[in-house]
Amino acid sequence: MSSWIPSLDGVETKLKKGAKVADIGCGYGISTIIMAKAYPNSKFYGFDNHGSSVEKAKDQLRKEEETLGVTINNVEFVSVSANDKSIGNDYDLITLFDCLHDMGDPLGAMKFAVQSLKSDGTCMIVEPMANENLEDNLNLIGRSFYAASTLVCVPNSQAENGPALGAQAGEKKIKEIVNTAVFTRFRRATQTPFNLVYEAKP
Repeated sequence: MSSWIPSLDGVETKLKKGAKVADIGCGYGISTIIMAKAYPNSKFYGFDNHGSSVEKAKDQLRKEEETLGVTINNVEFVSVSANDKSIGNDYDLITLFDCLHDMGDPLGAMKFAVQSLKSDGTCMIVEPMANENLEDNLNLIGRSFYAASTLVCVPNSQAENGPALGAQAGEKKIKEIVNTAVFTRFRRATQTPFNLVYEAKP
């Protein structure tokens, strides 16, 4: 909340006023709930194709409400594919936290994202830190990410006959997918030692 969303062009202002947000691949809903708490005037939808994770997200929301002693009524979790047209096409912001490289059809997900955004909407793609050259990733973080990629990310994509981008996909490959999906603008908005944050616009 302190750096990623503020790095996006005009997004934080929209979220403060009231925006519609889809968190694709929300998993247990942690990212969705954090955003919803930070921007109570906006509505957040957490989507994931893994039904058990969505149930965990709903449980997490209930626990958060019990801890705070209030109802968080601007969050909804739904088990649905990123390519399912039922999620709508009027979002101000679509987020993908650390999931695009795991997908069986990342290009299809990005094509659907661009179709689901308003004309002035934004897609925020958060990916693991990865340099383009293999030798530049041979450090403690890169080695950890390669290990996770080998055991989790690549097999997950391959299980769906996907391209197996893996955790070390790099900016060039992500940009290629975004551009092929016919987003007109793509940039690295910010970065941390662990993450790259990209902004894509229709």
